[in-house]
Amino acid sequence: MNPINERIKKFISLKNIAVAGVSRNPATETGNIIYKKFKDNGYNVFAVNPNAIEIEGDKCYPNLKSIPSPVDGVFINTSPSVTMNVLKDCKEAGIKYAWIHSSIGNGSYNSEAEKYCEENGIELIPRGCPMMYVGKVDFPHKCLKGVLKLTGKLPFGL
Repeated sequence: MNPINERIKKFISLKNIAVAGVSRNPATETGNIIYKKFKDNGYNVFAVNPNAIEIEGDKCYPNLKSIPSPVDGVFINTSPSVTMNVLKDCKEAGIKYAWIHSSIGNGSYNSEAEKYCEENGIELIPRGCPMMYVGKVDFPHKCLKGVLKLTGKLPFGL
């Protein structure tokens, strides 16, 4: 099995997940939808946004280091310009697993991320969406996963 598949399996087996890039406008934001998906599937989930106090009725943290509980992995749904800051926070907080969101476009992907993670011992899933793997997968994500597989744009095949 390829290393990205192994990382996906490991990431979705983690129990304490931070979601960096949740929004104060929850109805339309991908980060909030993914936050809720993790929460609804039994994960201990932590919202991260330096400009929010509460998300989905839960406390929101300004950064990864401010979360008082252990965090096993972080899902990154920020603008690409912020992604590296989140990964640096991962290193400082001792978080060993990170997943950068992307679907059709680049999403949160930053070209420096893979090298940084390799050099700093962070197991990175550089693209994709946990909505294609966590819990009961909804119809749109089943379709998206199928299309990405058929077009060769899904670099891993779980």
